[in-house]
Amino acid sequence: MTKIYSSSTKKSLAASLAGQNHADTLHNSDDLALIKRRHASLGGSILFYKEPAHIVRGKGIWLFDNKEKRYLDCYNNVASVGHCHPRVVEALTQQSATLNIHTRYLHENVVNYTEHLLSTFPEELNVVMMTCTGSEANDLAMQLARMVSGNNGAVVMENSYHGNTCLVSQLSTCLGSGNKQSDYVASVEPPNSYRGSFRADQRLSDRQLSQKYANLVDKEIQTLENNGHGVAAFLCDTIFDTQGGLVAPKHYFKQVYKKIRAAGGLCIADEVQAGFGRTGKMWGFEHFDVVPDIVTLGKPMGAGHPVAGLVTTRAIADEFAKRSFYFNTFGGNCVSALVADTVLSIIEQEKLIEKCAQVSVYLREKLLLLQDKYPLIGNVRGLGMFIGIELVRDRKTLEPAQEEALTIAELMKREGVLLGVTGRLGNVIKVRPPLIFSKENADELIDKLDLALREIA
Repeated sequence: MTKIYSSSTKKSLAASLAGQNHADTLHNSDDLALIKRRHASLGGSILFYKEPAHIVRGKGIWLFDNKEKRYLDCYNNVASVGHCHPRVVEALTQQSATLNIHTRYLHENVVNYTEHLLSTFPEELNVVMMTCTGSEANDLAMQLARMVSGNNGAVVMENSYHGNTCLVSQLSTCLGSGNKQSDYVASVEPPNSYRGSFRADQRLSDRQLSQKYANLVDKEIQTLENNGHGVAAFLCDTIFDTQGGLVAPKHYFKQVYKKIRAAGGLCIADEVQAGFGRTGKMWGFEHFDVVPDIVTLGKPMGAGHPVAGLVTTRAIADEFAKRSFYFNTFGGNCVSALVADTVLSIIEQEKLIEKCAQVSVYLREKLLLLQDKYPLIGNVRGLGMFIGIELVRDRKTLEPAQEEALTIAELMKREGVLLGVTGRLGNVIKVRPPLIFSKENADELIDKLDLALREIA
């Protein structure tokens, strides 16, 4: 029997479209042989779709499989400036052919990049620490928060994902590993104004929604204090990917930050997905008129090259340095730094943030027209080019349409469009293309989504 999801995907991992047994659906014997080899030798071998896409190359907004079928990429935010951008390829290859070494020798690349990166942040955030992955960045952020605050506890969202190190996997409540949640972790309901405890259809204003959801944090702070941990940090993904691409009420973060800081904790914005223009602003937190104490970065930072890091204040970095030290063999190496610097320059020079903001408005307008046409679409939401399309079988009861979401993803792949599925209930279509996504690309997406919705209606 084909399984689209593995047995552990009861929460947000249900969005991964992971296939573990493809023998009854896959018609290409070469691909089936490769799948068997992969499962035999590779741990955690998760593949998307019933018939996994055998992708062999990418260019711009397009991915191509081993049969030269072309796919419109509406899923991959890692290659945020487009697949195999020639300037990124040139920077990577030229620096690799010259020198690649750790950061304990002087080299201009890492200094040039950190100065360039900091120019995009509020002036309070003026120190960079480089890592290789977002998981490492969130792990390091928690180390800083614990060291500086003197506390141990963390407040995170229900169904959160922040990485897979030993520490941050405990903070990734969506993983459902079977282990009991540690008592130094407190998870709070995310601000879901569509199907949460407090909703827009209850005639609550944005400010009221902000206050009611922020007040839920009080109980979690008290729980951590009662457990003897106190509050070291509030860690939150500013686009709520695994919760279904939610958009927080305008004043939510400001009120939560006030509560966390009053309890002695630090506020960490997980911008691993939201950062570098994804939301139509350089940083997701800019939408909410707050300045975090620590901002973590990753995924699109190197357009496919593994580079990540965090940005914090000089006071926090110095306090950490008094009692500990940090180095990373590969973090900030001269190849990674040049690649990341090139990506940031492309974002600025090609005006991708402005383009993202404009095209996302156009795309959402088109999606709202589909919502009027198809009752299956219950809600369309998002910031910039991270859009969630929540599917429901009944707009009054909000019964989640999980199987329909999976079917649409499969149908769209058949039509040459790659999408994701996310959310606690696995019923939210995720649209998250590279930032070069155009209005013409949006039209193609809408046309094919219309066909898929018509087919399952």
